[in-house]
Amino acid sequence: MAFPIPQVQQTPEKSFRRLLDILHTLRKECPWDKEQTMESLRHLTLEEVYELADAILDKDYDEIKKELGDVLLHLVFYAKIAEEQARFDIVSVLNEVCDKLIARHPHIYGNVQAENEEAVKSNWEALKLKEGTRSVLAGVPKSLPALVKAFRIQDKVRGVGFDWDDSTEVWNKVEEEMNEFKEAFNIEQKEAIRTEQAEEEFGDLLFSLINYARHIGINPENALEKTNKKFIDRFVYLEKQIQKEGKSLMDTSLAEMNRYWEEAKSR
Repeated sequence: MAFPIPQVQQTPEKSFRRLLDILHTLRKECPWDKEQTMESLRHLTLEEVYELADAILDKDYDEIKKELGDVLLHLVFYAKIAEEQARFDIVSVLNEVCDKLIARHPHIYGNVQAENEEAVKSNWEALKLKEGTRSVLAGVPKSLPALVKAFRIQDKVRGVGFDWDDSTEVWNKVEEEMNEFKEAFNIEQKEAIRTEQAEEEFGDLLFSLINYARHIGINPENALEKTNKKFIDRFVYLEKQIQKEGKSLMDTSLAEMNRYWEEAKSR
């Protein structure tokens, strides 16, 4: 049996209703969609979010639009599953986030003063604690990648005033951690004297570098990913040039690789 195709709509309300109607039909009729659970969708959702993150860094707005739709579909899908289990529905999800935004912005919907971004962040964290949040850091997901997690931890505690006064102090901390890492790692012998301590000191060094990046307005995750992309582009160029010569990477000397690497940099 063919179902009528919901027509394109021109308002946010009707377009959102169209998505809900389509998902409702798929959930009842599609063999794949009706078998999905929150757990089965979880890894797919993570994949969609990473694809959106890639599109944002690439400034590919057609792809951003597409990936936003995919992420939105997943959010609605979770709410649909919860509705079937009589736990909550999309209406309660939307109302709850609206209520939270109103409550967390008393400088807009109340009489609290907040003249800048830092004041807004500080108010936000204070309100969360009043609402019963156990810790300022409770909202940092455990499964976040370590670099992103470090940045979020630092940003969170900054909201309650636990931060350096200026970037000079932070850079001094970077140099201090670098010296401690050098002490734990024998640079000349190229081996850790005490492996566990060297690893710990290296972690401290990375944490302090991330902190410095935050202080000077650089998102370390974005910065590192852009470097990753740059490296990939250059190495792929290197591979293609070697292939044109009918050779393999294993048959190419480091000096030859470096020549193509410099070409890639100068392009």
